[in-house]
Amino acid sequence: MATVAVLIALPTQSPALLSVSAVAALVLGWAALRITWTEVLQSRRENASDRASTATAYRTLFSERAAEHAEFTTAMTERLAESTTTMHELQGALVKAQRETAAMTVRAENAESAHATALVRVAELVRSIDLLRAEQEAELVLGDAAPGSVEDLMAIEEKVAQAQASGKHASQTA
Repeated sequence: MATVAVLIALPTQSPALLSVSAVAALVLGWAALRITWTEVLQSRRENASDRASTATAYRTLFSERAAEHAEFTTAMTERLAESTTTMHELQGALVKAQRETAAMTVRAENAESAHATALVRVAELVRSIDLLRAEQEAELVLGDAAPGSVEDLMAIEEKVAQAQASGKHASQTA
């Protein structure tokens, strides 16, 4: 607009018109400068406000993330502690089971040994009984009863009873 006023005043060569158009151009130039300066300041304020709100949002986000991280760390620490405790309990149970297995193995071996000893003793007693029966049958067949044969039978019965008692005693100690 100031440019149009100056362009109109120039061909007329009127000092008053030129002075008014020059002053109008100067005032309008200052007004344009002031408007531009106000716009720049306003844009700076808006940008500062945006940066402040962004910083606040990041601070809030950081606080939330820090809280989530602390919660996650606590949860993982608890889970790790529980896992470690469970692992130690299971290791203890495993050691206990291994000890019990070893004790059972020793008892089984001892029982097996006692069983083998008892079987040998039973076989010996069976042979003794068979031998005594054979002798008894031989005496009956020959009809030659020796004096004191009742006493001999009593002694044999005592030996058999002693052998049975020692066999029971051997199986009980095993």
